[in-house]
Amino acid sequence: MTTVRGTSVDVPVPDGVADAHLARPDDGAPHPAVLFYMDAFGLRPRLREMADRLASAGYTVLVPNVFHRHGRAPVVDLPDFIDADRRSELFRRLGPIMRSLTPEAAMRDAGAYLRWLETCPAAAGGPVGITGYCMGAGLALRTAGTHPARVAAAAGFHGGRLATDSPDSPHLLAGRITAELYFGHADRDPSMPAGQIARLDEALTAAGVRHRSEVYAGASHGFTQADTAAYDAEADARHWRALLDLLSRAL
Repeated sequence: MTTVRGTSVDVPVPDGVADAHLARPDDGAPHPAVLFYMDAFGLRPRLREMADRLASAGYTVLVPNVFHRHGRAPVVDLPDFIDADRRSELFRRLGPIMRSLTPEAAMRDAGAYLRWLETCPAAAGGPVGITGYCMGAGLALRTAGTHPARVAAAAGFHGGRLATDSPDSPHLLAGRITAELYFGHADRDPSMPAGQIARLDEALTAAGVRHRSEVYAGASHGFTQADTAAYDAEADARHWRALLDLLSRAL
């Protein structure tokens, strides 16, 4: 098994500094870069563990705190395990923070993350891969459409509101995307109902985007997050297979 080194780093962004976790194989060599977008609960031990696992497969992985404008992670106190009762309470606090991250601000930050990876000695040259979870799936899709020359592959898992009626819905960037995409949807996810899944697929197909979209039967929103009650071990294992397959082809 590849030994992994994980460190805390600060990434300069237009509005200050984003704290982040950087994971990479501990062999001194550069590896293909992956930008890892967090879920709403943010940069915490579970996400560091996931980044380290991805790094063990041969990637240099950057997990930025996208809520950096509200402080260093964690921006709200988190329990070791997030059950259904705590989830509701946490989202009451996280909701305004999530809404304050506008698409414009998020994509300014995305450019900074990509530039940082471009100059990172642990990252190989060339386009990067992206993976995103929950709200991070939308950020992955937006980044692929906003910075197409820098993104070779993007995956999103249990993402929500990816194809809404909003004039700034992420799916409207489909025509700019050159990356290969993968989406693993939770079928018990009211934030991404069947109608939105179909609309996303239709937009990507019409734009000629290479993509695959799968619905994970029985899975709930957040199925990859082992520190929450939404975790589904079978769906999580499937997510890892799909993600590593995508990255191995594209990077």
